[in-house]
Amino acid sequence: MTPPTHPAGSASSAGSPSPGELTRMTAAELAAKIHSREVSAVEVAQAHLDRIAAVDDRVHAFLHVAADAALESAAMVDESLAAGSPPASPLAGVPLALKDVFTTIDMPTTAGSKILDGWRPPYDATVTTRLRAAGITILGKTNMDEFAMGSSTEYSAFGPTHNPWDATRVPGGSGGGSAAALAAFEAPLAIGTDTGGSIRQPAAFTGTVGAKPTYGGVSRYGLIACASSLDQGGPCARTVLDTALLHEVIAGYDPMDSTSIDQPVPAVVEAARRGADGDLSGLRVGVVRELSGEGYQAGVRASYEDALRRLEKLGAELVEVSCPHFEYGLAAYYLILPSEVSSNLARFDAMRYGLRVENGASAEDVMAATREAGFGPETKRRIILGTYALSSGYWDAYYGQAQKVRTLISRDFAAAFEQADVLVSPTAPTTAFTIGAKVDDPLAMYLNDLATIPTNLAGTAAMSVPSGLADDGLPVGLQVMAPALGEAVMYRVAAAFEAARDSEAGTVIDRVPSLEVSS
Repeated sequence: MTPPTHPAGSASSAGSPSPGELTRMTAAELAAKIHSREVSAVEVAQAHLDRIAAVDDRVHAFLHVAADAALESAAMVDESLAAGSPPASPLAGVPLALKDVFTTIDMPTTAGSKILDGWRPPYDATVTTRLRAAGITILGKTNMDEFAMGSSTEYSAFGPTHNPWDATRVPGGSGGGSAAALAAFEAPLAIGTDTGGSIRQPAAFTGTVGAKPTYGGVSRYGLIACASSLDQGGPCARTVLDTALLHEVIAGYDPMDSTSIDQPVPAVVEAARRGADGDLSGLRVGVVRELSGEGYQAGVRASYEDALRRLEKLGAELVEVSCPHFEYGLAAYYLILPSEVSSNLARFDAMRYGLRVENGASAEDVMAATREAGFGPETKRRIILGTYALSSGYWDAYYGQAQKVRTLISRDFAAAFEQADVLVSPTAPTTAFTIGAKVDDPLAMYLNDLATIPTNLAGTAAMSVPSGLADDGLPVGLQVMAPALGEAVMYRVAAAFEAARDSEAGTVIDRVPSLEVSS
């Protein structure tokens, strides 16, 4: 399609940054140029659409690209600014990649599953609505593990996403598409969801930033459910400040979500700006003993130890804390999550929407045939596990016991936060692994979430910020955890660490392979 013409009086021609320069800018930088009319939102959107067209055949970050809608949205921002109206938000006109688990009335929403292939929802998710109201340009929908179940984006029904750092490796999961889009410079902003680490682990694998807000901090209305007591949408970007700016756009109370928190959104942007001054004097950083021991790749451990030294140099006091029940988190999670999956995915019955396989005279036959054809192997595995855990005679032994462990983990967090303002750990035990290496070994795949799962069980906040590169040349993430609604201190610490890391070793994301194509 031909891009809309620039509004009258636009200053977006002579002296504008090149398309390649636009795709390398942060969201904050792009917003400043758009709002000052140094460059148009249409030019920015087109630069990113061109980037997607050039590299996504090798990355496969997107399941659907909404080029026409994106350019129309960007043109509306330009027209509003030309008319003298203030920007709809600090990110108006900035492009974004949306995980394909949020409903969008004008785009398919598949949740990475054949059972929803081509489905167009009749309503927008609250997150989608807030993005549109903020004037953010939605480029399209990103790839993911089916129904957000996975740690590698290999369980997508539409093929795996490739890590831009090394196309033979995974980008993490379940939100690997969103993280890969950021790392490949296809979008400066993205939205993910985090049920057991699905924002943070992909961020660690791709050298990007991802935050899991407090449970209830971002509305789940229109988020296709995996495990309702664990799911949480959140912001992803290439810098802490960009992540904070997006956080403030999507967060806040929503009466359409019964679990939504009716409290002011933490001042995360102010905290990120304050943190960039690099002073953490007076802050106590808890080093979690149970997440700092054995089981980490050597390069991940070295990067983590270096991160702790940086935090000390910034003035933080390191305090060792113990969370003894974290070691049971993985087992508890993989009983609670499948149980909720078993319940939530029962709605896909071939009767109301999505795939329908006509195979037999009865409704039961059609339902069975549709689920057999529509669900992938990992989804079926978790449905079976959850159904068993909830079955008569086993509920107390499995699901009930797992919920008791969840309570103990929440108490561990409460005790730890009495001793420290934030907690830290490596985000993932390894760097990005090779595509196919773990896809047939569920236990090995599940162990990727060892450090991230406790936060989801407790409903507290956490984020991953790049801590550097391991000895294999791949990114490593530092996880910063905060109490419920403690996102401000979390962003402050992450921003201070990011600034110190960049000043000492350079920006991690600038070292990602460029995926340049011949002209």
